[in-house]
Amino acid sequence: MAQINTLFPFTVRRRAPELICPAKDTPCELKLLSDIDDQDAFRNRVPVLMVYRDNSKMRNHNPVSVIKEALAKVLVFYYPFAGRLREGPARKLMVDCNGEGVLFIEADADITLKQFGEALHPPFPCLDELLYDVPGSFGTLNSPLLLIQVTRLLCGGFIFAIGHNHNMSDAFGIVQFMKALGEIARGESLPSTLPVWERELLNARDPPHVTCTHHEFDEMLNPNTDVTIRMNDMVLKSFFFGPIELLALHRFVPKHLKSCTTFDVVTTCLWLCRTIALQLDPEEESRIGFIVNARNKFSPPLPKGYYGNCSAFTVAISTVFDLLNKPFSHTLETLMKAKSSVNEEYMRSLADLLVLKGRLDVTVFQNYVVNDLTRARFDVVDFGWGKPDYGGSGKTGYLDCSNYHPYTNDKGESGILVPIYLPSFAMEKFVKQLKKMLAQDNSHQLLQANKLHAPSKL
Repeated sequence: MAQINTLFPFTVRRRAPELICPAKDTPCELKLLSDIDDQDAFRNRVPVLMVYRDNSKMRNHNPVSVIKEALAKVLVFYYPFAGRLREGPARKLMVDCNGEGVLFIEADADITLKQFGEALHPPFPCLDELLYDVPGSFGTLNSPLLLIQVTRLLCGGFIFAIGHNHNMSDAFGIVQFMKALGEIARGESLPSTLPVWERELLNARDPPHVTCTHHEFDEMLNPNTDVTIRMNDMVLKSFFFGPIELLALHRFVPKHLKSCTTFDVVTTCLWLCRTIALQLDPEEESRIGFIVNARNKFSPPLPKGYYGNCSAFTVAISTVFDLLNKPFSHTLETLMKAKSSVNEEYMRSLADLLVLKGRLDVTVFQNYVVNDLTRARFDVVDFGWGKPDYGGSGKTGYLDCSNYHPYTNDKGESGILVPIYLPSFAMEKFVKQLKKMLAQDNSHQLLQANKLHAPSKL
């Protein structure tokens, strides 16, 4: 279990925010977002942090100057980011590609990277200082689509923070942009992957017709069953799943499910342990929601360089009784089935549903939501100082959400870090159950039993 960073004071001195425009003239045009992009749930700014150590080879280079110059150049290719979102008929979003620019902040902090501690992971202390919310800049319409702050540290390292409008891109799309920014910063004349717009590829059909079941929009009727909503004493802890932990969990996986991924196994484990810890009513449903990248689901494939939203939120559902009394493999299969349901037809059906029903918001109520950020590869973006010590979300997620982060522990082991909020009474039970599942000395016993005990038997 990793320790959560404790808050400590430090001062950030910021220069006045400035708008960075494309280095050359770019097309002035209106570009429609896709019907997958144009969801009300995406009308927000997503914070990402990249933490870089001092590099002796770059001592004579100012990261602020390098990144700011590269930003102007990369916006020539990604010029829609320099525009502004407007609303058309029926609140349809479109980009006014007017070259107004993105917001950029130069900053210095009176702190060293060492003072952040060995565990570089969310929640980061003073996130609002590392990505300053410029007054009047935060909004979906008529506002900058990117906010970037580069904060130099006393040790020679720096923190690159970016807030991006989710309507424009998902995690994979914004990583594509940042990789391009890094390539230009390292001296390339153009990105290795050129951006592709073509948002019409993910528009609703004409006429739209829903062909799949979309449990992510189910209306939940019983607010009393959402235990965590009614708790005030929430506790946050982060849990590390490295080679040893993953090996222990894979002992629960039968041969016919060996095609499962690390995400599948870890998420099944968390779903089970969380359900037990919360002591939910066996008669109730338990839901876990997660985001599936659908870029490889299309035939023909989406063009390389497509940087719009191409993910779906899907939900696995089980009764609490089944989770507590059926084998690990049953829960794993339930999750894998929900994940495999996201294919090209599912995405077409989703676009159709969003158009027919008016951009429904996903139901997070009574859902435990996990978001795997490990495959987006924030951690490989290089501006010339090498790969970041940390790259990923600046936040842990809301109370019923866990973001999976790539992480290397103090032993040099690479794995996944998962922050989890739980009521204090449940966190103790969660830790106990997780330790039981990961224990090397009783794994064989757990496999033999082939079931998890109900909370009353813990």
